[in-house]
Amino acid sequence: MSHLLDEVVHAHKQSRPFGITSICSAHPWVLKTALQMDGPLLVESTCNQVNQFGGYSGMTPAAFASFVRTLAAENNIPDERLILGGDHLGPYVWRGEPAASAMRKSAQLVRACVKAGYTKIHLDTSMRLGDDDPKNPLDLDLVARRAAQLAKAAEDACTNLEGKPRYVIGSEVPLPGGATLHEDGVKVTPVESARCTLEVTRAAFLKAGLGSALERLVALVVQPGVEFGDDFVLEYDPAAARDLSRYAETASLVYEAHSTDYQTRQNLRALVSDHFAILKVGPALTHAFRQAVFALAQIEAELFPLEQRSDLLETLDQAMLGKPEFWRDYYHGTEAEQAFARKYSLSDRLRYYWSDPQVQAAFAHLLANLESVTLPLSLIGQFAPFLFDQVRSGLLPNRPASLIEASIRLILEDYRYACAPVD
Repeated sequence: MSHLLDEVVHAHKQSRPFGITSICSAHPWVLKTALQMDGPLLVESTCNQVNQFGGYSGMTPAAFASFVRTLAAENNIPDERLILGGDHLGPYVWRGEPAASAMRKSAQLVRACVKAGYTKIHLDTSMRLGDDDPKNPLDLDLVARRAAQLAKAAEDACTNLEGKPRYVIGSEVPLPGGATLHEDGVKVTPVESARCTLEVTRAAFLKAGLGSALERLVALVVQPGVEFGDDFVLEYDPAAARDLSRYAETASLVYEAHSTDYQTRQNLRALVSDHFAILKVGPALTHAFRQAVFALAQIEAELFPLEQRSDLLETLDQAMLGKPEFWRDYYHGTEAEQAFARKYSLSDRLRYYWSDPQVQAAFAHLLANLESVTLPLSLIGQFAPFLFDQVRSGLLPNRPASLIEASIRLILEDYRYACAPVD
């Protein structure tokens, strides 16, 4: 049975490129909105977000798969439309441990993902482990051997011949959790680096007896020169990535592009045309959720007296201050600058806090308040002008939930446009 990723690769080799959006988010509003759109849905979890010990989300791969499938069933989405993937699967979470321990836990994670029905597996063994020599760069052969070790674990765990994993290799991207560099630190992957990664990994797979798995190697992660941070977006420049794009035409795979958040739809379209066929997005979607919710909070402040308001924004910031581990290594500067970043940064570290019980209660309070009134069109125009025309023309119901979903959908529409077959 053909996998959609096989079809993507084949289309690019036949000069009929199209792409697929990889949604890297466990946010229920993001996933629910994505499930309401046409076409296949690729949803991925990272190694630190979801693992056999629960990760920061508290979910194992089996629990995450069940969560996504339940949302799909509630939206009448058949299983064949849904693809689950694991991102940065490897020893990142356990990188401080000796290699033997870290790799054992990594293999457990990969097996758990495959058994849960993940069919897209990004193997990332690029990080130095506890007993690796700290004075020398990590040997590429060692990285490849470790990737092959994890591929072997995945192959052994798969009992469904039709569900054999499709593999993605390479790691010239930010580690799980997002970028900490500014735009000056981002460079397009040299062709020689991409070629070497591919050749060494293929040799390691063959030496490990993984020839059949190698046939299912569909993508290489490279840096096309796109990135974002607190207050910048590095735009895609096709000219800078021209050599890398041409190299893809000689290889039997496509590229996977990380951190494509906030690119224009024209840039996203150009990435797909240049064989960056898998477009990963996450923070831009939760940022769109935040934009809509913050707009609703501002509308609430205009319509309700202080004692009746949800105090959602204050509750969110208190949750972030109470558990700063998800943002303190990313937001710097004065207290005022950090406070600003907590609310408005494009990195959207705020996404880790929506599941906090007190935040959830405040959010439910906000929705209940605004469901009890008719939202004035003038306030939608003031605080959510990006949705004003849709509401004014009657295309979008004037309800808080509809406004939130529409904000997320605007981002997803850009990706749908970009991933459509290129003429």
